[in-house]
Amino acid sequence: FLEKLGQGPVIRDGGFVFALEKRGYVTAGPWTPEAVIEHPEAVKQIHREFVRAGSDVNQAFTFYASEDKLNNRGNKAGRHGVYNINKAACEVVREGVEQDSDGYGLVAGGLSQTPTYLTTLDKEKVKEEVKKQLVVFKEQKVDLMICEYYEHVEECEWHIEAVKEFMPGVAICASMAINEFTDVAGVETGECGLRLVKAGADVVGINCHF
Repeated sequence: FLEKLGQGPVIRDGGFVFALEKRGYVTAGPWTPEAVIEHPEAVKQIHREFVRAGSDVNQAFTFYASEDKLNNRGNKAGRHGVYNINKAACEVVREGVEQDSDGYGLVAGGLSQTPTYLTTLDKEKVKEEVKKQLVVFKEQKVDLMICEYYEHVEECEWHIEAVKEFMPGVAICASMAINEFTDVAGVETGECGLRLVKAGADVVGINCHF
């Protein structure tokens, strides 16, 4: 990934949650990715469409796929298991990429903010939650990791650290749900970017939901 980035712009996919919600495969509110098990062909179709459109990086649909989020507030997605959902997501993205890119295409694993952060503010508990997903991404040998959609820079830092500890050498892209001023905790946007780089991110950016 970093070698390709050094040669010029790299285009990645995105927006699976809303795209699949509009098609009836994701439930608004929880926004969790159990569709990778319940409707894998629908998810694979989105991957194929992105590849055909020119995506260089194809991310496994693991947004909000931490165990605590899958079971949060009565959500029933957790019945599939955090391991099974993340594994299925990796398999589905590889199938989609292989079918429409002549076997070529970078595959990314993905992490996002967790309920455990807000309920505990405990670094080790948050990292343990994250590592339940990283086990799968390491087994699946993803090309890079995307840490995305964080409202608190501190949690994003912890996730980056977990990736570096558990998957050393893997490139990391990190982005926050932040505006031009501060994160939710009041940390200035510029400072957030610096902190993500210091934590070990190779690429930093922003998400929607300002």
